[in-house]
This record gives sequence, C-alpha cells and structure tokens, in this order.
Amino acid sequence: MNASNPVGLLPELEVVRKDFPILERVLAGGRPLVYLDSANTSQKPQVVIDAMVDHLERHNANIARAMHQLGAEATVAFEDARDKVAAFIGAPERAEVVFTKNASEALNLAANTLAWAGERQVRAGDEVVITEMEHHSNIVPWQLLTQRTGATLRWFGITEDGQLDLTQVDDLITERTKVVSLTWVSNMLGTINPVAEITRRAHEVGALVVVDASQAAPQLPIDLAAMSDDERPDLIAFTGHKTVGPTGIGVLWGRRAVLDQLPPFLGGGEMIETVTMASSTYAPIPHKFEAGTPPIVEAVGLGAAVDYLSHLGMDAVHAHEQAITGYALAGLATVPGLTILGPNDATLRGGAIAFELDGVHPHDIAQVLDSRGVAVRAGHHCAKPAHARFGVQSSTRMSSYLYTTPAEIDALVDGLEYTRSYFKLG
Repeated sequence: MNASNPVGLLPELEVVRKDFPILERVLAGGRPLVYLDSANTSQKPQVVIDAMVDHLERHNANIARAMHQLGAEATVAFEDARDKVAAFIGAPERAEVVFTKNASEALNLAANTLAWAGERQVRAGDEVVITEMEHHSNIVPWQLLTQRTGATLRWFGITEDGQLDLTQVDDLITERTKVVSLTWVSNMLGTINPVAEITRRAHEVGALVVVDASQAAPQLPIDLAAMSDDERPDLIAFTGHKTVGPTGIGVLWGRRAVLDQLPPFLGGGEMIETVTMASSTYAPIPHKFEAGTPPIVEAVGLGAAVDYLSHLGMDAVHAHEQAITGYALAGLATVPGLTILGPNDATLRGGAIAFELDGVHPHDIAQVLDSRGVAVRAGHHCAKPAHARFGVQSSTRMSSYLYTTPAEIDALVDGLEYTRSYFKLG
C-alpha cells in the first residue's frame, strides 16, 4: 500500500517501539521482525523486564510469611501491583482484584465456585448463557459446570458480519438464567461486544455476568467505577501476557458482594483465617482466592506493565489500535481471494483480524509469511465454534498492537501477494 499514515497513530510511535527490545531483532535471512501476533501474546517493554529482574536480584522472598526485610519488601511490591491493577481498570476497591495464573484460571474459578455458592449456586433447571464466539477458556468451564449440576447451557449466535445475534436476547436471558458469560472483544473475529447492554438485561432477571476481557484490557479503556451499577459486570477476567506483561499471571476482578458469597476455589496456605483438624475458616477477599505462593515476580511485572500502558494513556492506545486496524483492513481488501472473518469496520472491532485466502491453507500462509519475517498465527485460535459458524476449520490471523506501524502492515500485504504468486494463484 505504502499510503500516508492514518490519523490516530501514537504520536511518538518510533520512540515507543524502542521500548520493546525484541522489535529490533533481525531474523534468519536478514529480515527484520514484523510481529503481528499480539492477540496471542504481546511483546514486553524494557521497563517490565527491568522491574522483574530487579525484584529477583534485590528483593526476592516469599510474601506475607517471612518476618524479615526482604519478605516485607516482596510483600509491599506484590500488594503495590494489586493497587496498580485496581487503578488500571477503575476497580472500586483494591480487595476486589484477585491474582490468578491466567485468565483461564480466573474463569475456571468463577465457574467452579458457582457450583458450590449458596444462593448463587447453579443447580438443575438453571441456565447458563454464553456466546458462539467465545475462546475455549470461556466455553469449557461452563460446559463442565452445567454437566456437573444438571443446568442447561445456551448461547448467542453470530450474524454473517461477525456480530452477536441479539434478536433472541429475550428468549435467551430469562428468569431461568443464572449466569451470562461473554467475551468483551473476540480473539478471532475482533468484534467488540455490547457488554453494558447485555449486562443490563441480565441484571434485570437477577443473573450474574462474567466477562472475558483478555482482548479488551490491552486495548480498551476500562473504568469499572464509572459504569452504572446495572451495566457493570459482576466478574471480569484478563491475563497479563496480552497487556505487555509477563506470562503466568492473570486477574479476576469481582464485585465485593459477589466475591464474599463465593467459596474458596483452592485450599492451602494463606487463604485461611484459622485451621483445626476438624474445620477451617477463610481469609477475607482477595486472599481467600490466592492459595499458596502466588506469582510474585509476575505480579511485579504486571504492575510495571499497567503503569506503562497508563503512562501512554489507554485512550491513545485504543485510538492507535483503531487507526492501524483500519489501515490493515484496507490493505487486506486489496489482496485478491482474501476474505475477512468478522466486521469490516475498524470502529466495531479490536486489532485481531482473521482471514482466509482462497486456495492456500492457513498453515502454509503462516509459513511463507514467516520466511519473510512476518509473524502471524494460523489455526483455530482456541475458537473452534466460531470457525464452524463460518464453515471453516481454521484461519490465518494477524493482530496488531500499540507498537505496530503502517510499514509492518505493508509488509504483511506484500507477503500475502508473494504467497499468491508462490502458490501460482495468478
């Protein structure tokens, strides 16, 4: 394409890119890395790397146990990370932020505890509603819950243009609905879902709302405290490694009233108030859900990551993502035989764009692009039902982020044109 830069890019994009040392890599064959797989995992700025190294070199100790200076320093660093995450998402209370090992564990925590949760307990005759565009992490836990309790699992379909089909909302969300769980931003279709609207409808019938924000937290401004009570979800999960943070750390935010009602997910050290051989009582939130030694250095890294994103400003990050996504959609539209799965309007979607190229398997596309230094993902992206909805086994997915440049999108488009010629498609 090589067109002029779209409006909305981060104003100091090249400066931002220098914060990410991996982006300076030159791959085999002398080609610079073009990283377009950020929906899979984002790259990490130097400040995150430095924060984790400094903690390991100077402050490493277990938290909330050791009565020495290193233990106190580690505890402060871990709890400071909780404060930073709470501020990042606008949590009304810091205690509502629970650290897990990833978003999958956070969603499993929600689904499993709802099998045991007193008045919140999901029982036979109840219904759980999800959507056809969910990541497997927000499908399988609810399948397991309904199978074990005798409840019924139902779901929203997807329209031809990749939006949730809301025409049946009143038939899906009823007085029998106990839980509604949905993704905020689809990892395959890129669709941004109307979370507030669905939450409002679910709350009208007394249902609990769980949101997978794994793709939303990296690119959308989230301010839970600013949301009205009827539009604020009850539980939200996201993961650190997509928000320029490390792997091995996730977040479950929940309303205090809900978290207080849920029983512990895992039993062990630090989640207890007292233990006898006959019974135990449990610590208040968030510690009730943080059994054992937590991911300490990972939490420190996540704290540095959300600080970095907050410094850039999530409004600016979102504007950049929309601009670069619009540029990518326009570029991909020039490739003959290429079909985009999901909305074609950048204002309706996030930065993950899945597509098909007539006559070429997604794995072959990814391999050819990789030979040219362009990193994308090929497969079902842990979203097999969404692929089945569009009659495909798999797709190729490019995903941009705050460090993606128009030149990298040009490299992708050029690589796809090369792929067509390589496979002699005209």
